[in-house]
Amino acid sequence: MNTKKLLIALILMLSVTFAFAQVNEKGKTSFGILGGVNFQTFNGKDFSGNTLENDMMIGYHAGVNVLIPVAPEFYFQPGLLFTVKGSKNTSNLMTSTYSISSIELPLNLVYRASLGSGYILAGFGPYVSYGIMGKAKFDGGSLSYETEIEFKNEVEIGDPLTSIYFKALDAGGNVFVGYEMAGGIFLQLNSQIGMINIKPEDKRLPNDESVVKNTGFGLSLGYRF
Repeated sequence: MNTKKLLIALILMLSVTFAFAQVNEKGKTSFGILGGVNFQTFNGKDFSGNTLENDMMIGYHAGVNVLIPVAPEFYFQPGLLFTVKGSKNTSNLMTSTYSISSIELPLNLVYRASLGSGYILAGFGPYVSYGIMGKAKFDGGSLSYETEIEFKNEVEIGDPLTSIYFKALDAGGNVFVGYEMAGGIFLQLNSQIGMINIKPEDKRLPNDESVVKNTGFGLSLGYRF
């Protein structure tokens, strides 16, 4: 199954979950909308095996989720987000910024228990995301260059050297903690660790040791109803 078919299957699965929850858990299942800021970077190695030394890039996320009870105080929480992740690096007076926009499907198990007038939240689980567009920008003094990121699993020998390539498919793990107030407003601190190398195999480089993985954290503000 290619990555586009996988993404479609996951979105369909999420839609069925929403429908099932609405029909069978009426009065117990809650829906939420959320948005916030991402602080993300790329960890890994360059083509020669040296450790990447990148800075955080500020992005954002926005989307929806559903909280489905599975046991007292425990819930299954699938969601669907539009998210912007990337990385920044400054070297030899040149600043390189990579920004990738993705559709993301988090699938979390959540502990939600009463605390004060609201609820304490703690959750973890996997995520799968698929890149739909991206940009790379290079700034150095008075010079500036920007190009679209291309999504490929393999870079061929004849591909342009001036293009920037990443894999579209990413997956990893989520961990978050937060608090939901009695009125439904909630705040979360999120952390993510990417587990897939999103750097494509580059056939132009012999003995390419590149490994690039998304890592970072974020803050989310939302409303549950």
